[in-house]
Amino acid sequence: MTINRKTITALADRLPAQTAAPDLPEHPDYPRILAVFNEVTDPLRARDVYEALDHEPPPKNIDGTRAKLKRLVRLDVLTEADAGSFTTKQ
Repeated sequence: MTINRKTITALADRLPAQTAAPDLPEHPDYPRILAVFNEVTDPLRARDVYEALDHEPPPKNIDGTRAKLKRLVRLDVLTEADAGSFTTKQ
């Protein structure tokens, strides 16, 4: 049996399109944030993610985590289920 380019192309057309991994900003927290969401199924608030990352306690840092979560929503990696409640894309 000979497999030619036409056969391979026809088979490739049947495969589902693979979504590429999003280009994350260059900050070490982004992969860590995604790892937190990979461990849970329920939506998380910024404070929950902040505590999971073991950051220092000043509340202003929670705003930074919230900003990162909103950026991941804009990058279409996460969704905002309710106001301030984030979850992975389905």
